[in-house]
Amino acid sequence: MIQLYNSLSGQKEAFEPLDKDAVGMYTCGPTVYDHLTIGNWRTYTLGDIVRRTLEYNGYSVNYVMNITDVGHLTGDNEGDASSGQDRLEKAASRENLTAWDIAEKYTQEFLEGFKELNIEKPQTLPRATEHIQEQIDLIQEIENQGFTYKT
Repeated sequence: MIQLYNSLSGQKEAFEPLDKDAVGMYTCGPTVYDHLTIGNWRTYTLGDIVRRTLEYNGYSVNYVMNITDVGHLTGDNEGDASSGQDRLEKAASRENLTAWDIAEKYTQEFLEGFKELNIEKPQTLPRATEHIQEQIDLIQEIENQGFTYKT
């Protein structure tokens, strides 16, 4: 039996997939504006361990991880997600490149890191810029259900 810590309940709970043999797994990926830190890689290593554990226990895992290639402001580390400069724009100025070039450069570096650390890549790595409308629609749906707050 697989048990996972549920941060909502604060307890270890038995893992029960929605489908008997298959698991859909999503984790946040990097915001691709700079080199990743060992702390960033800890997150992706943990996701890999969970995936491998599920597969070892007989589950087919569809693993999705996003690439955030837009929209993170520097103020979000100070608890103000609506202030500061866009991280990709800031990196573009620093490196004299476009924001698109920065996103591509650090996305490729991220993908190389999987090989170096022997981490299996997720099957799907969608870029945030390719799914803006879906994100807006999902946020509106969540807001309509009363689960959001506005800043």
